[in-house]
Amino acid sequence: MTQELVQIERDGGLATLWLNRPDKHNAFDEHLIAAITDGLRTLGEDDSVRVVVLAGRGKSFSAGGDLDWMRRAAGYGYEQNLADAKQLAEMLRTLAELPKPTIARVHGAALGGGMGLACACDIAVTSERAVFATSEVRFGLIPATIGPYVLRAIGARQCQRYFQSAERIGAERAREIGLVHEVVGEAALDGKIAEIAAALGTGGPQAQARAKRFIAELSDRPIDAALISETADAIASIRATDEAREGLSAFLEKRGAAWTRTD
Repeated sequence: MTQELVQIERDGGLATLWLNRPDKHNAFDEHLIAAITDGLRTLGEDDSVRVVVLAGRGKSFSAGGDLDWMRRAAGYGYEQNLADAKQLAEMLRTLAELPKPTIARVHGAALGGGMGLACACDIAVTSERAVFATSEVRFGLIPATIGPYVLRAIGARQCQRYFQSAERIGAERAREIGLVHEVVGEAALDGKIAEIAAALGTGGPQAQARAKRFIAELSDRPIDAALISETADAIASIRATDEAREGLSAFLEKRGAAWTRTD
């Protein structure tokens, strides 16, 4: 685990995994993805840990994909993109399947993959000034690897809107559509998380792990290896398209993408 990229703090049975790229708004690249995955696995195997909180240092929870990482990915071939996407998909699955309760501590921006992280946690608590978005279509991409987790959180009907519009979702709207469980003032964020963690601490750890598996079994489709592979293939394929290259170039060059022009 790379200490500079993630930090783990423990308070009894409560462990907080901090994303630690505040200068990049905790946007992830292949190095942060690997560090998060390793940190989660370490906590998942530690019987002294009862509850895991995922949080971000600095002004944002996570702004999604790092621009330099996205720029490199735009030049990859299919096989490189597939390997890259599978690493991201595995991180999300590791979080979603962690055998203990997880809480997303969301403040500031939770965009793209950052929104995916929040949805992959069991519980999401957000400050009233937090903002979410599945912004991928603005770059000519789709929210593929995060898609199953966002879909599970807010349902197909809401996804039909936000996957295509890429609108920003404020904290209260996020609660309305089931994206988050609690919205509080930023000063009250840690207190609310401590309150929920205390409630979680009263449950049997084996029963909680089984309850998580039971929910997955009851869902329309499990997020299994086949689905993970399909989502990785989807993003790897679309990243190589002309539209995706144009979308990313337009964003980096601070101009409108070709499909937004009316002349």
